[in-house]
Amino acid sequence: MTIRVQVLLEEEEKELFVQEAQRAGMSLSAWIRDAGKERLKNRPARLKLETPDDLRVFFASCDSRQEGREPDWEEHLRVIERSKRGQAADS
Repeated sequence: MTIRVQVLLEEEEKELFVQEAQRAGMSLSAWIRDAGKERLKNRPARLKLETPDDLRVFFASCDSRQEGREPDWEEHLRVIERSKRGQAADS
């Protein structure tokens, strides 16, 4: 089944896309569809977390990218309560 999708473009983008599509001997729709397929084909592989070791490695990599410390749960609760009362988080 085919469906129609509306894509909003700036006029300059549209003209560039049309020119590229014409060079490739394609309609604008086919060119955009091919560009999307190419983008999907070239996306990075998704990380699969299938074992407890995979999960440990994943969290270790996340930890290595972060700086500072994670607030403890009580601190989170205080921020949530202040927010509910309409107060700024740092007041």
